[in-house]
Amino acid sequence: MTTVVSTGSYDYLTSALTTMPTPVTTSSTWPQVPRWLTLRQSLRMARDPVGNLNKVLAAYGDTVHLYLGGVKPSIVTRDPALVQHILQKNHRRYHKSDLTHGLLRYLGKGLLTNEGADWLRQRRLIQPGFHRQRLAGLTRLMRAAADEWVAELAALGAAQGPVEVEAHAAMTRVAFRIVARSVFGDSLSDEELMQLSDWLTAIQLFYVTTIRQPYLRPVQHLRGRYRQHDDLARRLRELVRAAIARHRTAQAAAPADAAPPDDLLQMLLDARYEDTGEPMTEHQLIDELNILLVAGHETSANALAWAFFLLARHPEVQDRLAEEINRELPNGQEVEFAGLPRLSYALQVVQEAMRLYPPAWIIDRVATEDDEFQGVAIPKGSVFSLYVYGVHHHAGLWPDAEAFRPERFAADAQPALPTYGYLPFGGGPRLCVGSHFALTELQLVLIQTLRRYRVLPTAETPPGMNPLVTLRPAGELRLRFEQR
Repeated sequence: MTTVVSTGSYDYLTSALTTMPTPVTTSSTWPQVPRWLTLRQSLRMARDPVGNLNKVLAAYGDTVHLYLGGVKPSIVTRDPALVQHILQKNHRRYHKSDLTHGLLRYLGKGLLTNEGADWLRQRRLIQPGFHRQRLAGLTRLMRAAADEWVAELAALGAAQGPVEVEAHAAMTRVAFRIVARSVFGDSLSDEELMQLSDWLTAIQLFYVTTIRQPYLRPVQHLRGRYRQHDDLARRLRELVRAAIARHRTAQAAAPADAAPPDDLLQMLLDARYEDTGEPMTEHQLIDELNILLVAGHETSANALAWAFFLLARHPEVQDRLAEEINRELPNGQEVEFAGLPRLSYALQVVQEAMRLYPPAWIIDRVATEDDEFQGVAIPKGSVFSLYVYGVHHHAGLWPDAEAFRPERFAADAQPALPTYGYLPFGGGPRLCVGSHFALTELQLVLIQTLRRYRVLPTAETPPGMNPLVTLRPAGELRLRFEQR
């Protein structure tokens, strides 16, 4: 039997439960927020899902039943043991839910949305593109994109002194430039890159609205909103298809002894399945490229924007990082992939920024068969929302959880990192294939920026969070960059 705790309003609930006894539960269930209450508060939840989920979990405990949008039953958890059970220990019984599979409509069947044996086959085909040897070759490309961003700051500063920029928009340009060039080389123009970025953002915004407010779907259909975004997805595929065609044409015209381009598209074109020796179909190739573009720029752009935001408000951390850069890269020495381990504090800054603002702030799974966890029965079809933000901010896992302390991630830090208490790239077999690519990229952009510029806050109120598929700033994130 499920335990239900009910009050007259959500505000009353979250304030009153701070003085009321903890909701009564048994060893065979988790507490449940009544359906009528989540439906009543669905608009508030849609506007501020992080703040409201934090209140619910503070009132009910680390795992709770509720209804997404007041309609879809879901189990939200910030319990690292349950997260590990689902992502790692018993992962074969859990697939991504319709919350992710709905993206198939717009992005196709790539690593993010695929499942089972087909997913594993694709993972094995794509994994070599992100091995350390290939990352070493891509480091120069990442550094060049970071240097272009620094040159843009210098050009603005030459005219007006300290530069104030909207950091999230700037980091979106940098991150998309990096992933698109890593994937396509020179097969896409800068104008096409930004068009892709805009289309992907529009699709994401619409898709998240359909998830959080499912009762609006009939209205969206009547207004033609689904048709509009299906058209964006079609145009996105055609643009990617044209880039593949240009790439193939350029290679066909190249001299026979010319080295093939060192980009991920060429790697995917050359890759062959172990069982058949055949390449991917063009349809599958486009699906995988769409996923790489989405996952490869959105998460990195958010992580970089939040990292600069945190550094601007913690000058002592920024100064320590700048000292490390000057010490390990004296006299303008270029940073190479092999030298990144010497810049350990840069990695710690990135890791702590992704703890406080995890780009993938929530992960969905559905039980594909009956299961059990610590005496609680999990029926087939149970939908889980693994609340990564809640895990990363859990006071029982992280001392002084809301503080920005990069040294938590030092090799000899005490206490040690909590098991499955840190998962910015997910966990288990579906750990993000591009995690090392992202960490390399993030460190390089921070290093190349901070060796030339100091980042400062502006007088504006810091932005809140806009948790879409990934965790973006809400509104503009304006920061000042001052030449050192």
